[in-house]
Amino acid sequence: MSTVEISCVVTAGADPQALRRSVESVVAQTMRATEAVVVLGLTVTAAPATGRTTGRTTGRAVGADDDPESAAEDVRAVADELAALDPARVRIVTSGAETPTTAVLRNHGLDQARGRYVIVLGEGERLQRDACRNLWEAAERSGAELAAGRWTRRAGRRAKEQPPARLVESELYARSRTVEALSEAPELVVADALVTGFCVRTALLEREGLRYAEELERGEILFGAQLAATAGRIALVPNLIVSGRAADDPAGTLEGQLAAHVRVAQLPLLQGDTALREARDRAFLADQLVPLARQFPKLDADERARAAALVAALPAARTDPDLRMDLPPLERVCLQLLADGDAEGALAAGYALGRPGAVTSALTERDGRVYWGTAPPDDPRARAALDVTELGHQYQPLADTPLLNHLTHCGQEGDRLVLEGRLPTPLQLRASGKPLTATLEFLVRGTDGRLVFRTPVDEVWRDSDALRWRAAVDIGTLLRVGGARDRVCDPHFALHTPDGTTTGPLFLERDRVEAAGHFRARPRRGRLFGDSWKPYVTVKHHLALQLHARRPPGRLAAAAVHYLTHFRPARKAKRLVKGVRRRFDRIFARSVKTRVYNRLLIRLPVRKGSVVFESHMGKCYGDSPRAIHEELRAQGRRGVRCTWSYATSADGFPTDATLVRRLSWRYLWALARAQYWVDNQGFPLDLKKPATTTYLQTWHGSAYKRMGFAESRIKAQNASERDKLSAALARFDHFLVRSEHDVATLARDYRQPAESLVACGYPRNDRLVRARAADESQGRFPRPAVAADLGIPDHRKVVLYAPTFRGMPKKGRTTQLPLDVRQFAERFGDEYVLLVRAHYLESAALPVCPPGTVIDVSGHHDVSELLCLADALITDYSSIMFDYALLDRPMVFFTPDLDAYVAERGSYFDLRAEAPGPVVETGDELLRAMDELKQSDATHRADRARFAEKFGGYESGQAARTALDVLFAGRPRR
Repeated sequence: MSTVEISCVVTAGADPQALRRSVESVVAQTMRATEAVVVLGLTVTAAPATGRTTGRTTGRAVGADDDPESAAEDVRAVADELAALDPARVRIVTSGAETPTTAVLRNHGLDQARGRYVIVLGEGERLQRDACRNLWEAAERSGAELAAGRWTRRAGRRAKEQPPARLVESELYARSRTVEALSEAPELVVADALVTGFCVRTALLEREGLRYAEELERGEILFGAQLAATAGRIALVPNLIVSGRAADDPAGTLEGQLAAHVRVAQLPLLQGDTALREARDRAFLADQLVPLARQFPKLDADERARAAALVAALPAARTDPDLRMDLPPLERVCLQLLADGDAEGALAAGYALGRPGAVTSALTERDGRVYWGTAPPDDPRARAALDVTELGHQYQPLADTPLLNHLTHCGQEGDRLVLEGRLPTPLQLRASGKPLTATLEFLVRGTDGRLVFRTPVDEVWRDSDALRWRAAVDIGTLLRVGGARDRVCDPHFALHTPDGTTTGPLFLERDRVEAAGHFRARPRRGRLFGDSWKPYVTVKHHLALQLHARRPPGRLAAAAVHYLTHFRPARKAKRLVKGVRRRFDRIFARSVKTRVYNRLLIRLPVRKGSVVFESHMGKCYGDSPRAIHEELRAQGRRGVRCTWSYATSADGFPTDATLVRRLSWRYLWALARAQYWVDNQGFPLDLKKPATTTYLQTWHGSAYKRMGFAESRIKAQNASERDKLSAALARFDHFLVRSEHDVATLARDYRQPAESLVACGYPRNDRLVRARAADESQGRFPRPAVAADLGIPDHRKVVLYAPTFRGMPKKGRTTQLPLDVRQFAERFGDEYVLLVRAHYLESAALPVCPPGTVIDVSGHHDVSELLCLADALITDYSSIMFDYALLDRPMVFFTPDLDAYVAERGSYFDLRAEAPGPVVETGDELLRAMDELKQSDATHRADRARFAEKFGGYESGQAARTALDVLFAGRPRR
């Protein structure tokens, strides 16, 4: 390809290194028929005549105080250098506009482009090496006028680049496809997907006269929407095209965002498509204005007022209350307050967004609902937007209710720090005349709360819908820190009432701390470590105090310490210490432990009678390993030494056994010397089993979804990975099955030989078999002891909700349960107590519900106890269905994603045909099924019996005893 196929327009901004990164990414393309069109403004047209170097050290990120002329020279020098290195592929063009905005420069670049396609890069954006080739091939192959792919943007100074969340959720770029109509990919307009990462045919631009709107600060938003609206065919590719896009700054770019959004809504395409226009409005509210509200605590008063006024000036149709009703309550509140121009109200709501459960504003109860503010509006739609009932503040104990302690004054009276604050009156104290006292707590940072200085607050009084307080503190006398490391204190306000104490940091605007000045300090180790306390505002806008040295002796000592810890020998010593520490840490690295175990520890002699138990990778003391351990204890076998592994905490594990932390050296020592291994999931796959050790694998449930080598995930692995899995599975000497279904599924797909199978059922289910017999002979009462432990009264029935594993939450975030727990509690709270047990590999945050209606039992060690307690079970695809069927009690299968789940994971049978209870797919269907539970119980009795026989035919109530006999009588397979 000798002609230019793709012209990449790169506009020069103030940062020469950003220009370098963008142009070099174009030059590095694997598709050679590309050119970089570098567009400069008049201010950077002349090359510097001062001999300024044009090497790679030229060009630095330009700060606010840099000379614009110097910066322009740097940009021009970098552009000239890049053009000189590859003149055939880098062209410099100059715009003659007197005001060379980004849009003006881009339009000039489009006019100068020679390629059949054009790509436009923002400042600092980088093309991936194959980006041009991927887009060009997709467009040529499909005949598309526009081709687009994924892009990422910076998320902070150290954070990894991320794509926009809405684009990920919509799966716009999940696969290669060609779009003939915008209705097939509305996210192109709804989510501003075409601000970058696309190439467009030059012919389309000329035919439609498309250019960037030069009057808009964020013209790329409108330009992308116009491209999506006019392109006859669009090719979408799953490849990453552009990285390095600037991080979002909702407050800094608000005016431009709002103007562009209004212009996009006026496009004929959106004017004629109400659903598309409303979808874009909803996306704009959630993706732009909610993040703006989150930023409010970081803005000063003038910035907040300006932002609220800009949002309030939007056309009413863009912020209609009906557009927000699907959002969480706090986000609805933020948007309503912004639409009203209430900057201070939006500040409180934005603070609450970052601190779930916090009360940051006065709340009002009316007609059984809770509303934000003191006077809910009369307009039903606006009032619904302020409805925060589902946050559960009316049920929350005061001790669990953090409050927004807003400092209204931070000043100085002599040697005293004077603080005055205001906090919303929580609902628990609204109608109460109970006495109030408060304490200021100064937590010394770096001591994990061990060092705290406390002083009583001088005054606390009620003022309408708020509590106000005042305190004058002699900081120098109170804060007697050592002074070497404990140099920062974080003040907290603790409100004491007869119902409990709530504690929280002090929120303060940055411009209010300047009046506080400095305060005398008296460190215990002397004033050489510091002589004054200086108040300042943290990144989270909380008040803090830092120890400073202002006088010459202290400053001299600080300079000496700095020199001693930073001069060359000290730096070398630090590096040496870090190197020694890294080498020491390697001893505890898993790879080192695995090698030592497999090469050395495994050769140790076996310790006769030693048994290592593990359940769910050490996460609990439960399941079949627990049942076997308890049977072993009941039989009183002599000479048996039991060891249990735990993952993080030993709480709840048996005290009569040796406890070892999973993957610790003691754990590896115990495994290497154990005569018997017993677990329900698999000891670490990379650990070999000693030749003289017998391994009993109880497994953790019969299978609905495909498992082992039948999983698509395993099939997609390479041969070496599958060999590792095969070697790990070959360690099993005995494998428990509970029916012929297990033999035909688990045993087959985990490649277990017939001689290893033990057809006795699961030991954990012995309890269920006995409970079924007790139900038939004695009835359901008295209930198991766990009912009293959970505080469940006898007159309330118990429903257990236990969904299956759906994938690990990212970055420690909790998973969203398919069941609307709050709705269930509101509907059935008087009749049922709902026990929620998340999968042991997941965590789920439950909403605040009326007391006694919902209980999180995810941390309960043994699920069999909960099954015996439950009067009914709600589940989806979890293997718990096979266990609960042994009790012959009603089940409801809540499967909102049944078809998608089966398509992704596969299944061994048709759940709709085999389920021993109603299979429902929506929340309303589930509520109806619970209303009709008594009728469906009788209807499905025969189905439960058939289901229990088919999937639990070997369950006899003697599985633990049988497993022990097999374990101690058998020998390891060679």
